[in-house]
Amino acid sequence: RGKDDKYKVRMPKLRMVKEYMDKRKSIDDVERNIFKFKKSSEEKSKKMDKEEKLFRETFMYQKEIRVLARATAARSVRSGRRADLPLTAGEQLDVIEAVQGHALICRNAQGRYGYVLVEHLNFR
Repeated sequence: RGKDDKYKVRMPKLRMVKEYMDKRKSIDDVERNIFKFKKSSEEKSKKMDKEEKLFRETFMYQKEIRVLARATAARSVRSGRRADLPLTAGEQLDVIEAVQGHALICRNAQGRYGYVLVEHLNFR
C-alpha cells in the first residue's frame, strides 16, 4: 500500500444498498396506501348500506333518500332515544325529510340517520 491509499475514505457498499432499500420501501409504502384507501372505502360503503337498511326498517321509510338541505349542528346533543341522532357541535348533516313538529330526519357523515330538532341546527 502506498501513502495515498492510507488516507482515502472508503464508503462501505452496504450503505449504498441500504439507501436504495430505504427509497424502495418508501415507494412500496405509497403503493400500499393506495390499496388501503380502496379497502377502507369499500368497508365504509358496506357500513353505509347497513346503516341505510337499518334506517329504512326503523323509520319505515320506503321513498328514495334525497338530500333536501345541508345543516350544521349548533351544539352537542346526546340522543335520548334510539331514533334520535347524537350531535357534536359543528358537525355537517344532510336533511333527508321534514316530519311533523320541530323534528327533521338527518344523516351525519358516518351514515347514521335519526331525528334532530330544528332548534339544534344552523342552515346556510
